[in-house]
Amino acid sequence: MLRYLPFLLVLAVWIYAFIDVLNTPEKEVRHLPKVVWVIIVLLFGEVLLGPIAWFVTGKKRHAPGTAGGGRTRWVAPDDNPEFLKSLKDKEEDPDENRRDKGNEG
Repeated sequence: MLRYLPFLLVLAVWIYAFIDVLNTPEKEVRHLPKVVWVIIVLLFGEVLLGPIAWFVTGKKRHAPGTAGGGRTRWVAPDDNPEFLKSLKDKEEDPDENRRDKGNEG
């Protein structure tokens, strides 16, 4: 069974690169038209030259977290200034503390 593993790995990389080329928008493809990249990946996929060329030079890569464009990013509560301010306001309100203690007992 292990003798088939290299073939399966090459096939998986080949399929992944082919799907990646197809799903990449035309404006993010570099150096060659998208159709040419599809042909390169299909023709040279068996020896991994096509997929490696695609991964290295064919697609514009974005730094993590910057590909979202104009979307706002989720912020953890301990990094969110509004959440920390609301905690500070709760600590400073003495009436609320008395109400909480009265409900416990």
